[in-house]
Amino acid sequence: MSKSVKMKLILVSISLYVALLGTIQGQAELTIYESFDDFEHVLHSGEDKIFVINFWATWCKPCVEELPYFEELHETDGIEVVLVSLDFKNQIESKLKPFLKERALQSKVVVLADTKYNNWLDKVNTEWSGAIPATYIYSGDASIFKEEEFSSVEEITSMINSIKI
Repeated sequence: MSKSVKMKLILVSISLYVALLGTIQGQAELTIYESFDDFEHVLHSGEDKIFVINFWATWCKPCVEELPYFEELHETDGIEVVLVSLDFKNQIESKLKPFLKERALQSKVVVLADTKYNNWLDKVNTEWSGAIPATYIYSGDASIFKEEEFSSVEEITSMINSIKI
């Protein structure tokens, strides 16, 4: 094998390793929704499971404090956790991505960059003032909403159980 081919193989191997390592450490590619209209399908999946959609931001202390509960819940069969970051778009690279890497979050994280909150808050829940943390849990047509911090994974599980049919 020629020296240039070996070098190319080494570079490809390193690239694959870095990509894999990034995914393992919670650095999978972030989906950024520029508008609520693009994001809204996340709130209405037809899949036969329970969805836990948590709205949060890195600058929100209560949001950060409850993240471990969602991470614990993430490992439960039949439940899909989606952490919807409301971090400022200009801070995704400097704040959000380093935060995700440091904590190695395994839950799905997406960014909702639509700052026209008054146009879409009611589409999540008519009672939502816009404060975070806020969590929307649904399965089929059943749903429940909470606009405050959870104190334990058991509290989230209790809300989930209240909508199970």
